[in-house]
Amino acid sequence: MVSRAHRIAIVARTVRLVPALLVCALVGTACGGGVHGTPGGSGVRDPYFPKAGNGGYDVTHYGLRLDYDPDAHHLTGTATLTARATEALSAFNLDLLGLAVGKVTVGGETARWNRAGQELTVRPGEDLDRHETFRVTVHYSGAPETVTDPDGSQEGWLRTTDGALALGEPTGSTAWFPGNHHPSDKASYDLTVTVPRGLRAVSNGELLSERTARGRTTFVWRTAEPMASYLATLAIGDFGISRSTARDGLPVYTAVDPAEKEGSRAVLARIPEVLRWAERRFGPYPFSSTGAIVDRAADVGYALETQSRPVFPGAPDMTLLVHELAHQWYGDSVSPESWRDMWLNEGFATYVEWLWQEDHGGPSAQATFDAVYSGDHFDTEEAGEAIWEFPPAEPPSAARISDPPVYWRGAMVLHKIRQVVGDEAFGDILRGWAAAHRHGNADTADFTAYVEEQAPGKDFDGIWEDWLYGEGKPERA
Repeated sequence: MVSRAHRIAIVARTVRLVPALLVCALVGTACGGGVHGTPGGSGVRDPYFPKAGNGGYDVTHYGLRLDYDPDAHHLTGTATLTARATEALSAFNLDLLGLAVGKVTVGGETARWNRAGQELTVRPGEDLDRHETFRVTVHYSGAPETVTDPDGSQEGWLRTTDGALALGEPTGSTAWFPGNHHPSDKASYDLTVTVPRGLRAVSNGELLSERTARGRTTFVWRTAEPMASYLATLAIGDFGISRSTARDGLPVYTAVDPAEKEGSRAVLARIPEVLRWAERRFGPYPFSSTGAIVDRAADVGYALETQSRPVFPGAPDMTLLVHELAHQWYGDSVSPESWRDMWLNEGFATYVEWLWQEDHGGPSAQATFDAVYSGDHFDTEEAGEAIWEFPPAEPPSAARISDPPVYWRGAMVLHKIRQVVGDEAFGDILRGWAAAHRHGNADTADFTAYVEEQAPGKDFDGIWEDWLYGEGKPERA
């Protein structure tokens, strides 16, 4: 018998005479270049949600077909994902919580699969090549779950008085469709949903069609621009619908629970006004439609910047409306690279509130900054002290990524930048940042580098060290 080491030596001496693939065969090892696939990762190593998302592929489109029976609390779904393999894959994972899987196909061929927690591992009949575009279809059904976040709030699939509301920040979207559920992987969406006649199904983007047959109504929604899965929403219920247009014919579609109709009318009518102001401040509106969903306050405990159509818990006031519409630029179009970067969402949207007040007869942003710093802005001393508990760019845990420092101290970082560069250059930074990462993702390092590039010769070290990453309450100077 010739030893393995001897065989390798023989091959090495004759390698110039032997084609590369034959060398691989003689040695008995795999050649490089992705000839054989490996399993994709079961997460993207997010610092707070390590199992969120999956490695090895990039989703470009979700095609979701859903049928929901509110009385039985039963969801039947078919999800078809179009994706591109970023490495050669023998298997890949999807995130799906709770719901029972009936069948999985890849490229139309039945694929093997297994479940472990929220991880649905799919093994196609043949390995996927690097850069290959493929389609995976998952048939599933069951009672979708309500998810309790680390901070105690509820998301996922929320049962409401007259239907349901699906919300996804940070991981609740796993409760109603399989996918790559991390903000770093954005995709377009087509959603077809069927519900009992008399109820409406409202989602992101634009309503393409609505038809009723045999006592059930089917709604077809399309979101053409890239969207992170946590920004996808579906509201099912007895909504009053209003359709209008804003500038340049931008469709405005609002869905309001009848109990919230009177309280919401005046504020929602100002959506076009807020968008005109925001476009002057931050650049073109990034999506092809806008609007709002207003459900009963008792059915949902918070507002959320769901893409193109924010969700509100009862009638919003102007400050909340401005905040959630600001997210369409900062958070929805420019999305966080990981959940550590939440201050790029919430600090920006909070500072936009200050700018709106400054431009509409309220206190200047400087006055608001001063009041926040001193604690006078808050109703209690404890609330004023809470904003200094940790630096906005480094929340201590998943339970605290939406805590006050992320909002208030995040906004203060932006104001400190404005103090250094001046109003005109600061306005350019806000518009340029939204344009540079339009429909993409960015992290804190991207932002600090961008600011420094736009203001050469300015010193931002103190802002980054004391306000963005520093512990405790910084000195004002």
